[in-house]
Amino acid sequence: MADAVLTVSSKNYGAWSLRGWLLVKFSGLEFTEKVLPPDDADMRAEILLLSSSILVPSLLHNGIKVWDTLAIGEYLNEIKPKAGLLPTDVAARAHCRAICGEMHSGFSSMRSSMPLNIKAMFPKFKTWSRADADVKRIVEIWTDCLKRYGGPFLFGKKPCMADAMYAPVVSRFRTYDIPLDKVCVAYATAIWKLPAMQEWIAAAQAEADDFDELDAEF
Repeated sequence: MADAVLTVSSKNYGAWSLRGWLLVKFSGLEFTEKVLPPDDADMRAEILLLSSSILVPSLLHNGIKVWDTLAIGEYLNEIKPKAGLLPTDVAARAHCRAICGEMHSGFSSMRSSMPLNIKAMFPKFKTWSRADADVKRIVEIWTDCLKRYGGPFLFGKKPCMADAMYAPVVSRFRTYDIPLDKVCVAYATAIWKLPAMQEWIAAAQAEADDFDELDAEF
C-alpha cells in the first residue's frame, strides 16, 4: 500500500497539479491520488489563478506535507535521488533549477491568456503580444537545453524536473496551435507520448466540464 498521498485538482485545467503529478510519477514513489471536487476553494484558486499562494498540488509522505511544485520536486529528489529528477552534474543541476524557477515564477501573460485546457483545440489562435514574448522565451529555453544536453528531453535521455515543469506548456502549445520548429516539435511529441502524460490526458478527456469561466473568452 502506498504511503504517500498526492492531492491534485482538475486533470483538464490543473497545470500545477499536472507538474506535481508528473514529478511523483518520474520519481517512482508509490502514491495514492486525491482529487479535489470542483467546488473546493483550493482547487478553484489554482485553476482560475485566484491566489498567489497555491496549496495544490500537495504531497503527504511519512507524515511530511509538502506543497508548492518546486518544493515537491526538491523533496522527491532528496528521497529518491536515483530517479534523476535533477542532473548529477553540478552545472547542469544549476541550469535545471534556474529554468524550473523561471517557469515557476514567470510567464504570467501566457498563463492568463492561454489557460491549460487539454480537451480544447483553438486553431490559429491569436496570442497577446506579451504572451508572444513568453512563448519566444520558452522556445529559447527548449532549444538551448536540447542542443546542450542532446535530447530527447531537456536534460538528456530521461525526463527530469524541468520536463515536468514545462509539460503543461506542451499542452498549451497544442491547444492554442502555437507554431514550433522541428526541434521543439520533436521535444513536445516526446513529452506528449510519455506513458505518465498519456495517463493524465486520458483522465482529462474523461473529466466533466466544470469551469465555464476558462472558456468564456474563446
